[in-house]
Amino acid sequence: MLKHIVMLKLKDEAKGASAAENAVKLKTMLDALVGKIAEIRSLEVGINLFSNRQTAHLSLYAEFDSEEDLNRYANHPDHQRVVAFLQQVMDERRVVDYHA
Repeated sequence: MLKHIVMLKLKDEAKGASAAENAVKLKTMLDALVGKIAEIRSLEVGINLFSNRQTAHLSLYAEFDSEEDLNRYANHPDHQRVVAFLQQVMDERRVVDYHA
């Protein structure tokens, strides 16, 4: 089992929306990947309840059977559409991948 954790800090404003609005849009887009990308074993997206300069706006926790499945997810066209939006609204990203 491969666990994939991503924490995102968003720009204060991007694409005519606030960080909070873009976090909601990203959550909706990421949640919609479940059922579209067969390699996803589980996926959870959370929007941070608190905000200060040390916190991330959004976190993603996903599980995959293997590194190959994570790579198929990462390169899937539906995920790439999320990435294209993310690149426009993201300020910082941190990722941790590990076997459990």
